[in-house]
Amino acid sequence: MTNMTLAIPEDLYTIMQKHKTIRWSEVAREAMWDRARKLELMDRLLVNSKLTEEDALRIGRDINRSIAKRHGIKL
Repeated sequence: MTNMTLAIPEDLYTIMQKHKTIRWSEVAREAMWDRARKLELMDRLLVNSKLTEEDALRIGRDINRSIAKRHGIKL
């Protein structure tokens, strides 16, 4: 297994110090696995996609406008 060193903010470190019984390296490993699995799923779903990034942004803006309109929010 490969080792990795992480830099964390002081306020996070303070919280972690209060909970020394937690195996923080395991928490980090699980979080990384979770993100990696989501990325793998996204890659499989998008492998044959013909949408461009511009298309995706346009669709996202359209959805945001529709939601804002439904809730009476001005953009």
